[in-house]
Amino acid sequence: MNVRTVVTWTVPVIDLKATGQNIKTLRKSAGISVRDLQAVLGFTNPQAIYKWQNGNSLPSIDNLVILAAVLGVTIDEILVTDGDETGDGKNDQESLAITGIIAQW
Repeated sequence: MNVRTVVTWTVPVIDLKATGQNIKTLRKSAGISVRDLQAVLGFTNPQAIYKWQNGNSLPSIDNLVILAAVLGVTIDEILVTDGDETGDGKNDQESLAITGIIAQW
């Protein structure tokens, strides 16, 4: 007997532009220059940091951990999800619904 249950999850979607702006704001508030951050992260050039700040890409998990430590914030305070302009990880609106089917055999 096959029993199928349809389950819907609401998951947050990272807003690249808002997260980039948040990284820039947090960096400036901490008094850290792009060059300082480049040195801490061990980058040979600052392009990756500018890509983050412009919302063209996100830091890797390893770099997010370092960034959070350097800026004195949590990773949740860096990332901004749809509907969350504060960067506190709290999302008041649905961003993306994923529907899955769970089969029980």
